[in-house]
Amino acid sequence: RCPPARAELSAGAAPCPAAVLTGSLVCRARGAPGLPTAVNITWSSINFKTILRWQPKPSDYFYTVEILGQTSNTQRKCIQTTETECDVTDVLRNVRETYTAHILSVTSSRMDNFEQPPYAVSENFTPYNQTILGKPEIQNYTQKDSKMSIVFKDPLTPYMFPNGSFQSVRDIFKNDLEYKLYYWKDQSSGKKDATTKSNKFEINVESTKNYCFYIQGIIPSRSKSRTGQESMVLCTKYGTEVFIILAAVAVAVLALAIALPVILCKRKRAKLAREKQPLNGP
Repeated sequence: RCPPARAELSAGAAPCPAAVLTGSLVCRARGAPGLPTAVNITWSSINFKTILRWQPKPSDYFYTVEILGQTSNTQRKCIQTTETECDVTDVLRNVRETYTAHILSVTSSRMDNFEQPPYAVSENFTPYNQTILGKPEIQNYTQKDSKMSIVFKDPLTPYMFPNGSFQSVRDIFKNDLEYKLYYWKDQSSGKKDATTKSNKFEINVESTKNYCFYIQGIIPSRSKSRTGQESMVLCTKYGTEVFIILAAVAVAVLALAIALPVILCKRKRAKLAREKQPLNGP
């Protein structure tokens, strides 16, 4: 059923009919023109930046988005837009609240309070439970002997502290946030993994092998959307460094092997030349 606030337009009016359209409800107010209503409504949210999308592109009418929270007042966004998406991040600051979007189809900037326009209703959305964790930023990684160390940074959200700095996903999820490292020997398919609640991994590896790895955030308490986006895959260069050192040593030895006979030959010739020179008479 459509929400009573819009389904009942006057005393004794019957609720408007509802139809399920890919997760959305369509409500037509009595006496409203037969405007098309939004369909295929989706919430797209990464690191709490949330975009509402729908179809179709309007022709000779506009859309206005209303965001309704369970405990918050209705807020309007993207008023009289001809676009089919709307950034609603700033009205979802209470990330633990569950929200619903109404996408109104309107013909003018004037909306009569006694004749509500037709609109579609989205599925519920709770940012804390449904936003996707973005890619962690790998800041530094080293492999020294049998120890591999990786330091990475939490993704930032669009929300700010009072001092103007951006909150990270860790600032919001706190102890609910974990990171998982997947690593494997270069050119091997066998993966191992490790988990941390910090921003650093230190793991034991074979000292003579290169390793590749990636990191992704995890919210274990979720039933859905538990894993976040994967970081870029990076590989250590332990083997390459050893090869470069060995190659440099080999080049030095080869250069010495070529230069030494030349030097000795020159010295020998110089000595013979001195010996052949006549001694000065008295």
